[in-house]
Amino acid sequence: MISRFNHIVLTVSDVEQSVAFYQRALHMVPGVLEDGQRFISFGTQSIYLQTLGQEMRHHPLEGAGNICLVSDWALEEVVEHLTSENIKLLAEPTTKTTPQGVMQSVYFNDLDNNLVEVAVYHQ
Repeated sequence: MISRFNHIVLTVSDVEQSVAFYQRALHMVPGVLEDGQRFISFGTQSIYLQTLGQEMRHHPLEGAGNICLVSDWALEEVVEHLTSENIKLLAEPTTKTTPQGVMQSVYFNDLDNNLVEVAVYHQ
């Protein structure tokens, strides 16, 4: 039924700082929607960024997000890159079995304490 996500939304304290962080940390591409809302993307997936008060229907809070992104890099390359960007990993890489197979992940927080997981699936 569902094959991919169109977009997710993260509530952040400073949109421009968040755009810069995700560009630096994960090589995401920044963009602007017609209405001026900022987003970052990778492939055909997008993460829209908003500040408190922009979206009142669901009462979002800063730092309430938890996203898992799949990388086509080797996990060692991901760790090396994040370390070179002074991004603190929350723990050593973990291995778990998911419906899509076995993956290894690293976790870190973005500037607003949203939890970001970067996963690599075993071939």
